[in-house]
This record gives sequence, C-alpha cells and structure tokens, in this order.
Amino acid sequence: MNKTIPALFLLLLTALVAPSQQSDILVKLTGGQVPVIAITDMRGTGDAQTHMGVFNRTLFDEIDNSGMLKIAPKSMYPLSVPQRPQDFSARGAVMADWAKPPVAANYLAFGYTAIQEGRLVLMGYLYDVKQPDAANAQVIGKLYFGDPTAEGARSVAQEFAADILARFGVKSLAGSKIYFVRQMGRDSKEIWQMDYDGSNQRPVTQYGPGYTSFMPSVSKDNTKLAFTQLSQKNPAVIVYSLETNRKLPFVNPQASVNSSADFTPDGQNIIFSSSLGAGFANLFMAGIDGSGIRRLTSVRAVETEPKVNPKTGQEVVFTSGRSGPPQLYKMSIDGADIERLTSGEGDAVNPSWHPEGQLITFAWTRGFEPGNFNIFVMDVTKKEYIQLTHGVGRNENPTWAPDGRHIVFCSNRSGTPQIWTMLADGTQVKRLTSQGSNTMPVWSK
Repeated sequence: MNKTIPALFLLLLTALVAPSQQSDILVKLTGGQVPVIAITDMRGTGDAQTHMGVFNRTLFDEIDNSGMLKIAPKSMYPLSVPQRPQDFSARGAVMADWAKPPVAANYLAFGYTAIQEGRLVLMGYLYDVKQPDAANAQVIGKLYFGDPTAEGARSVAQEFAADILARFGVKSLAGSKIYFVRQMGRDSKEIWQMDYDGSNQRPVTQYGPGYTSFMPSVSKDNTKLAFTQLSQKNPAVIVYSLETNRKLPFVNPQASVNSSADFTPDGQNIIFSSSLGAGFANLFMAGIDGSGIRRLTSVRAVETEPKVNPKTGQEVVFTSGRSGPPQLYKMSIDGADIERLTSGEGDAVNPSWHPEGQLITFAWTRGFEPGNFNIFVMDVTKKEYIQLTHGVGRNENPTWAPDGRHIVFCSNRSGTPQIWTMLADGTQVKRLTSQGSNTMPVWSK
C-alpha cells in the first residue's frame, strides 16, 4: 500500500502525521505559520478575584487542548500586562512588546472581571498584536456573564475560549459529552457519562446486578442512546431517552443475538447486528422502534459494529469475518457495493466515522501479536492509513470528537482499562477516568 498521504488528506486530518512532520502540516493549515497566542493571568476586582484561579486555568487549558494554537510561555511576558485597551497608553503597556521576541506572539488575550448585580462579568479581549497600533488590533471585545461561583468562572472562561477558537475555525468541545461503559461489579456494567474533560462523571443507566449494558451509541441530535444489554435473556438492543432517562420502545427480532446498534443521521432508523434466521449475526436495519426490519447482509460469517456515515447517511462501515479474521468493510446504506477497507492482516475492529465523513478511526492488531490493538486513522476513499498509538498497552474503541481534532479511546496502558483522549496526531494524550474499569467510549456534541 502506498503510504504517501496526499495534500487533501493532510488538510482533513489537520495534523495526523508523524511528529517530525507535524510542524509542516500546521504551517499548511495556518497559512504559513503556527499562530502563537499570549494569554495573560487575568485579575478580578473585589470578590471576583476569588474565582480567577479557576478562570485562568480553564482558559489556558481550553486553548492549549485545542491543538490549534501555541501558547507563549508566561515567563517571557513583558512586565506591563494590560487588563483594558486603555492600558496600552495609560499604563505603559506596549503592544509591540508582545509581538517581538521573546514573546513573539501573533495574538494576545487579556481582560478583567468584576461582580456586578450579583453576576460575574468578564470583559474579554483578543488582539492581533502584529497590527501597527492598538486602534486596529482588536479582534474580540466582548462582555461575558456567569454565576459568581467557581463553576460560573469556569463557564465564562469556556465561552471566551470558544470565541477565540472560532476565529481559527476550531469548534470548542465545551458542552460535549462522553458516554462509556463502567464495570460496576462482577456481573454488572452500566452506561455512564462525563463532560469532555472527564469532570461530572455519573451513571446514565442503573439496572443493577445481573445486567450488562455495553456498546453505547448516541443519536446525532443527542436525544437517544442505544446500547446492547445482557441479562438472563439473549443480547438485546435497548433504546433509551437522554431527555427523560427512560427506556423507549424497541422490538428486538426473535434471535439469539441482537447487538451493536447505530442510529442513522436523521434519527429515523437503527442499523444493528442480529442472528435473525438462526444463522450468523449479520446486519439489519429497522425503524427507531424496531419496526420494518430488513436484512442488509447475508454471509456465513459474523458481521457487527455498523457505523453510518454522519455526513451523508449513505455509507456504512462495519466489522466482518467474511474473509477470515475480522476486517473493516464499507457498503452503501442498502447493503450494496461492499468492499474491504483493511488489508486482511491482523484483526481490525471498532470503526468510527470522522464528523466530515471521509475518514475513520479504528483499532487494529496489524504488525503486532494478536490482541495488541493500536489506534489507526484511514481515508476510506484512498484506503491510506496512519498509526496513532504504538505498542503502549491495548488501545481500542476509538471515537472522534465533534471537533474532528480529538479522539477518545480505551487503553489499559495504566494497568486497568480507562478512558483517554488525544489529539488526532497522537499527541496530548490525557487520561479521563481512574476509578474501576472503563471502556467503549463514544463522544457526542
């Protein structure tokens, strides 16, 4: 296979390359340079200062974790740090000092907070410090409001960061959720959720001992959750409302296996794996309530993990053993035009579509002993791929974030299966969970 990645693929991947090539890709994406931003430690008047530690940490982390901007080291900042635009003249702050070495920034984020009428108020600014004068440098100058609490300060910082990132075409992950499977006991697994940064971990399902809920999938409008459940009965697909926290009607066909459901982008249908007909588990489509079931594949091999292209709704990637060991295949939504994507080496499983519908991420044992999975990304048209993790534990169940720049996955690199995230070039790996055993994450906006 030709592993030379074409220019279009590089743009779509953002920075999906080996570390030695990363700077070249970032230069391509940003029109010739990696933008450097200086972020001041902002202060608050009166009681607002109490929450500025949380505010400043959150703002820094949001920008840093985006992978799009380089933050200038604060040890390089000038002694005179602005809080307001007037400070560039009244307090001796010089905008050019931020643009030239040692800071060498392209942009400067600054501002201040106060408590007004019972609310925390931020006056946030983003300046293009490469401009010749402060009068023409303002990119953002906006008031932000939140509760006068640590959580309010965090929310205000996230809003300001989202506006900054939007200027560079990057979507903030604030507000997005990660759903995952947590082992609750010897014979119990439940679906849990957490915020994009690992905070606010809490259960979604609470079926209790004897029930194993796993393989979650979330509808595109974030109102429904589908998962597979084992109890005393055969594996069944469960559809759950994320608005009411109640089980929704879904009629499973009479089969020994019904599992691995995924929603179509319009939310009207579900594709899943079923042994309907007493044969091997193959792929079927049904209405959101299980009605109108129709067969999509018919082979003497197990086919599972269907994922519908979120952009077009017209393609499905899935895992199949039709050629021997599990490999990834692609077909049209009606089951036609089936083609294999992976080479046949090793085991390839856990496909997930990029939000723009041209790339997938998946787990593959290619080049390693059986069971030692690593995370890969592939252009489904070119069948060209790159490897993101390299032999650090068992890495599997990757899913794209809504921004198309991050991937959440499960890894036992710390000793037990936990949920991790990374940028889509394999860098900035962060652990989100630590309690118990956690697997099968999916990221929803």
